[in-house]
Amino acid sequence: MLKLNASYQKKVPAEQEYSSKCFHASIEIELPDGLSEDQLKQRIHSTFELVKSSVETELNGKTAAAVTPAQPTQANGNGKNANMPATKKQVSYLLDIAKEKAVDITPYLRRCNAGSAYDLTREQCSQLIDQIK
Repeated sequence: MLKLNASYQKKVPAEQEYSSKCFHASIEIELPDGLSEDQLKQRIHSTFELVKSSVETELNGKTAAAVTPAQPTQANGNGKNANMPATKKQVSYLLDIAKEKAVDITPYLRRCNAGSAYDLTREQCSQLIDQIK
């Protein structure tokens, strides 16, 4: 049995000039023996994405006004915002559905020159969600 520890930390501006707030989450899971190298890499990646998305969701769900600047208004389906970054909710949904269906999104991210799901545009994220469904 292998143990996997994944953690993610994010610093955000604080109210005081020389201070900063830091949000952190970590998880430890046990992996079964006999996983191939690719399976192991996929489990590590998906576990890290889960932790990262959890921190981002907490930040944006509970303290969005204090942590991030106001977001532009949502697209109304006319495509004008297609090249804007994917919303946190959109990325969270993508990661949830990919995990549920056991789909590795890494190849798609590479094709889009994205380091993570958070680097996708709204249109790219939407297309990937549709593909996974």
